Amino acid sequence: MNVVLYQPEIPQNTGNIARTCALTNTKLHLIKPLGFSLDEKHLKRAGLDYWDLLDLAVYDDFEDFLDKNPDPEIYVLTTHAKAFYSDIEYTGDAYLLFGRETAGLPDEIHSAYPDHRFRIPMRNHERARSLNLSNSVNIVLYEALRQLGFPELI
Repeated sequence: MNVVLYQPEIPQNTGNIARTCALTNTKLHLIKPLGFSLDEKHLKRAGLDYWDLLDLAVYDDFEDFLDKNPDPEIYVLTTHAKAFYSDIEYTGDAYLLFGRETAGLPDEIHSAYPDHRFRIPMRNHERARSLNLSNSVNIVLYEALRQLGFPELI
């Protein structure tokens, strides 16, 4: 399983996601530019002492990610989709793609995957735009792992 963060901005979110990925044997892919340094103390603190357990890849941009991961089975998680994340039939090599905390994903990525866009259901309110990124990753990742029978986890 793979979690892909497109230009993440908040180090604590990425640290929390890194910790989840380390403990679920999920590869974490970070697409630059990042809104922080990978050496930042808030990032390290949120990930605690799990960094050595993490399978991490960092890419210069989305094209670099695609070059190094040919033909990935990408599922775009967005508040702009109609289908739910629970509608996906996950495979073990799926790539769960999440956008920036403040701006989501650019239109060209949405356009490239029109049939692979999914959302987490939540109330419709002008001030309630989306869940926290690390919470969203956890919700979707654990559904994928549940469908796969929690491989390699006890």
